[in-house]
Amino acid sequence: MRFIFEVDMNTEAMKLNPEAELGRVLRYWAGNLKNYPMEPGTGEEIVDSEYKDAGSWAIVGD
Repeated sequence: MRFIFEVDMNTEAMKLNPEAELGRVLRYWAGNLKNYPMEPGTGEEIVDSEYKDAGSWAIVGD
């Protein structure tokens, strides 16, 4: 299995303060992963602090 976490650094929120915004996204999902099964097919969309699409994460099989 692989865990893929992809963030678009071109959203307005990311451009304004990339370190803070990326840190917020990583902290949120790191804490929230306990609510998901760790198996292929699991995943979610990622939003920035303005609730705009900023990427996704997924667990995929090899």
